[in-house]
Amino acid sequence: MKVKFQADADLNEDIVSSVLRQVPEVDFQTAKEANLNGIPDENVLEIAASENRILVTHDRKTMPKHFSEFVQKQNCSGILIISQKLEIKTAIEDLILIWMASEAEEYINMIRELPI
Repeated sequence: MKVKFQADADLNEDIVSSVLRQVPEVDFQTAKEANLNGIPDENVLEIAASENRILVTHDRKTMPKHFSEFVQKQNCSGILIISQKLEIKTAIEDLILIWMASEAEEYINMIRELPI
């Protein structure tokens, strides 16, 4: 199955729009489209998992803890954490590469950081 992404509410929207501008076929839902603003991390993970979407976030403080608790109860499509210090261009290139070169199953219950 092809990788699908879900942007967390804290993700820089320029990343999402640039990925979609370069490769419109990428299924990358914005936080606004998923109504994620103000929703607790646990619920964000539930929403992403229910739609088989890898959550893309900048949140390295609280999301890993919630993720580890979440995967003890149910499967998660995975999380990609993008450092705030990473150049946006690199984040965009990495996300496109992940979409082009991998399958969604490779990320189930995995948490990874960009750059790859």
